[in-house]
Amino acid sequence: MNLAILQARMSSNRLPGKVLMPIVGKPMIQLHIERLQRASRIDKLVVATSSNGEDNAIAQLCQNLGVDCYQGDLDNVLDRFYQAACRWPAKHIIRLTADCPLASPELIDKVIEQHIKEQNDFTTNAVPHTFPDGLDVEVLAFSALKIAWQNASSVFEKEHVTPYITEHAEQFKIGHQLSRVNLKHQRWSVDYPEDFELVKFVYDNLYKHNQQFDTQAIIALLTKHPEIFALNQQYAPTV
Repeated sequence: MNLAILQARMSSNRLPGKVLMPIVGKPMIQLHIERLQRASRIDKLVVATSSNGEDNAIAQLCQNLGVDCYQGDLDNVLDRFYQAACRWPAKHIIRLTADCPLASPELIDKVIEQHIKEQNDFTTNAVPHTFPDGLDVEVLAFSALKIAWQNASSVFEKEHVTPYITEHAEQFKIGHQLSRVNLKHQRWSVDYPEDFELVKFVYDNLYKHNQQFDTQAIIALLTKHPEIFALNQQYAPTV
């Protein structure tokens, strides 16, 4: 089974409550879930949030949507992620984060397919970064996730789930997926108010015409509206 785990929390330092902020009349994370449910290689989708009271709103929304939710440690995201994976056992785990509401179902499927075909322990399209920030996909063998959970020691490793694997690459078979065109200067993730405005603009202009709009439609829209593309460029990678 291919299990996708979507990490989500309300307590963002830069934009608190962003995952439930409304876009086209729906919470942002609901729109994200809609896109993830279109990925044909995901067999099950689970949201992993924290057991802190403020994150009960995320759990309640998941219940309303019929999506399973696991609530665990707020700060030790690696443990939260691992415990969720143990609850719904799977051979392959897809790691996704709720600040990426423009996720590409097609790209997710491609990374999963590469991971399985190459029999990797870990496959990523984020290292090196060639896709727009906000299309990140990481696929782990459960065995690799367990090793990371057992051995990670630093706060950084526990907060971000996969650094133990990338920092001990000699222990794992790692695969990388690269974009044919380097688009790392595109920023589609949501950390700041300007990010949210960009994503909201995309949905406001594309969703009503085609709820299944793809990456090319986003690029075309932002190319047509350079003033929107420029909204969050101060946060985009410079190298």
